[in-house]
Amino acid sequence: MSVYKGWSAEELQHQYFLRGLRPDYETEMIPGWLERSRVFREQAGGWLDLEYGPRERNRLDIFPATRGNAGFVLCIHGGYWQRGDKSVYSILAEPLVRRGFTVAMMNYQMCPDVKMSEIPLQARLAVAWLWRNAEAYGIRLDNFNIMGHSAGGHLTAEMLCTDWSQEAPDLPAGFIHAGVVLSGILDFEPILYCCENEGLRMDAQEARAVSTIHRVPFGDKPEFVGYGANEPPDMQRQSKDYAARNGSAVCYAIPGADHFDVVDVLADETSPLFKQIVDFIKV
Repeated sequence: MSVYKGWSAEELQHQYFLRGLRPDYETEMIPGWLERSRVFREQAGGWLDLEYGPRERNRLDIFPATRGNAGFVLCIHGGYWQRGDKSVYSILAEPLVRRGFTVAMMNYQMCPDVKMSEIPLQARLAVAWLWRNAEAYGIRLDNFNIMGHSAGGHLTAEMLCTDWSQEAPDLPAGFIHAGVVLSGILDFEPILYCCENEGLRMDAQEARAVSTIHRVPFGDKPEFVGYGANEPPDMQRQSKDYAARNGSAVCYAIPGADHFDVVDVLADETSPLFKQIVDFIKV
């Protein structure tokens, strides 16, 4: 029986239980990223575990550019809003700092400790903290970008939809230069039929409220929307539909990549994806 856009609940489970499609995700991919990230952090210097908010996981790392000052990128990790840690994904900062970008990696309090709708509020705290403390950490405010993968892609979209002048009087309305949304889950209704919702605990009302697919960026900010060409069809549909709502968005299918391969491609300085993103966020 169809429950969403022609999909049955069983089919949606297959579309969105992404870990189930990669048995090596937790046994090989995560340990590999964690080790590469550890080596990078030991060599990179910078500032680790800076507090941006009141919760235990309201911490971020900042890695300075190794040459020049091309701009700033905040990276937000994935993990279905209930797993993951910035320490796993420092590898995403490594090629960017070599290209002259200062990079921050953020954590956030996750489900089921908090409701899904509370997580974007934490991300806004981190963004505001970075803006207010930019001078101390060499953050270039005229090229302030946000990038996220999977759950981080959703939080990136949330930040782009924010009118910052409504958050606090000292914040400019549209200070974010550009956003990069990679393999984002942006339409939450199908997640209601996936086992991942056991941790998210969303009902239909909350799922609708946090779905950025129904919104457009504030101030028509530039967006790069990417997805793996080997991701499940409805995951691909999410990125395509979201990009279509913002007529100026770049939408790119990453060749040969599934949902988790996207991280490796993004961490590869020689990949077409990385080169396109650097060109996209440069000013």
